[in-house]
Amino acid sequence: MKPTKAPKAIRTVRDAAQETTNKIIAALEAGTVPWQKTWKGVNAGLPRSLATGKPYRGVNTFVLWFEGAAKGYKSDYWATYKQISERGGQVRKGERSTDIVFWKIIEKAEKTDGETRIKKIPLLRLFHVFNLDQADWAPGARLPKIEPVIEGEEFDPIATAEALVAEYLGHGPSLAHGGNSAFYRPSADHIQMPEFADFVSAEAYYSTLYHELTHSTGHESRLAREGVSKGTFGAFGDKVYSQEELVAEMGAAMLCAVAGIEQAATLDNSAAYLAHWIQALKGDSSLVIKAASAAQKAVDKILGTTFDNNNQEGDES
Repeated sequence: MKPTKAPKAIRTVRDAAQETTNKIIAALEAGTVPWQKTWKGVNAGLPRSLATGKPYRGVNTFVLWFEGAAKGYKSDYWATYKQISERGGQVRKGERSTDIVFWKIIEKAEKTDGETRIKKIPLLRLFHVFNLDQADWAPGARLPKIEPVIEGEEFDPIATAEALVAEYLGHGPSLAHGGNSAFYRPSADHIQMPEFADFVSAEAYYSTLYHELTHSTGHESRLAREGVSKGTFGAFGDKVYSQEELVAEMGAAMLCAVAGIEQAATLDNSAAYLAHWIQALKGDSSLVIKAASAAQKAVDKILGTTFDNNNQEGDES
């Protein structure tokens, strides 16, 4: 009897997750935390798909942010070689692509004991994309339209940062100020923050608030994430703690990008902190992808965004 081959989708899931995790581990070993976006100016907005114009989602957001900042790309748009060619561009010789993941849930009908049941199969694949700055563009090329800045109009990122979460707080967790620590208490569905004046900057205040707000989406009345919904985040170093803290950090980064503010680091980036994440990711290649997906759902919950859950990471074209 011939050995049974593993389904292609399962092999693809394993390979794509491992390759993405390897990149993030390499960044951590170099002393950089890819999910903390503490720069502005270069690639400061959410990375977007040239094909759809929509922001990438989940772990792709962080992979492309990090790559864009490391290479100094000014464009937020990314596309496959084919998509760039179709729009009048030519990727320059020698340019290297960046790998992103696309995953969705495929539903397959299976008959068992005369009953038809729907089996959900995860499909995860790698796609190779280039930043628009890596290509030369012919006259008349179909490039994204950049909205001109209207003279006299001023963008107030701090006002935007405050307005961003006003509706969520209106029917979400309670929020109070005072004391010298920031935390979310699941049992009371309550966020406690130090006074605004106690933070070194408005950006630091909102980065911290966004971190705690992301935690609050895990409450049993909302997304019911493990750990938060049970009233405890676990202890430093355990699996539940690692994933929930990663979710909160990624959620804060996404919200800062939407608000247009620079994210301030909310966790200690010490050698012990970096070593913890390196060990956690080496022990579970799916951790960063799961956490990024959960962070995206948390941000969607805070912003009131709806999205097709069958396609978790964006356009596969």
